[in-house]
Amino acid sequence: MTTPTTFANAARPAGIAHREAGAAAAAASSRAVLAGRILSGLALAFLLVDSVMKVARLAPAVEGTVSLGYPASAILGIGLLQLACVLLYAVPRTAVLGALLLTAYLGGAVATHVRIASPLVTHVLFPVYVAALLWGGLYLREPRLRALLPFRR
Repeated sequence: MTTPTTFANAARPAGIAHREAGAAAAAASSRAVLAGRILSGLALAFLLVDSVMKVARLAPAVEGTVSLGYPASAILGIGLLQLACVLLYAVPRTAVLGALLLTAYLGGAVATHVRIASPLVTHVLFPVYVAALLWGGLYLREPRLRALLPFRR
């Protein structure tokens, strides 16, 4: 089976057209990886600050967590759990496991906000936005995940 010849590469030898297509794919791939790192970095920065505030038991974290109905004694454990998940996500080798665990953690945050009848768009769905950044960033920077979940045009 031969590849169709388009007007753009009809006058070029096959090797040159193939190299140009490969270079274009590599450029697109490197842009996707950069975008993925930025998305992942945004989500990681937010989650890291949140977990460190909980572990350090800073007043805003304590007040916010207690206002959601959790006892102050649970804050350290929640912060350590979140920090462990964030660290797993930050390491490329364990990033998928970290994303899965953070998705579960963020699902608990959604349930918490639903339970206390928080506003939908700003509070209930905020963890979903963070999870979308985590998975979107991972999808763009991890070729094995793209192979597992191939979105086609």
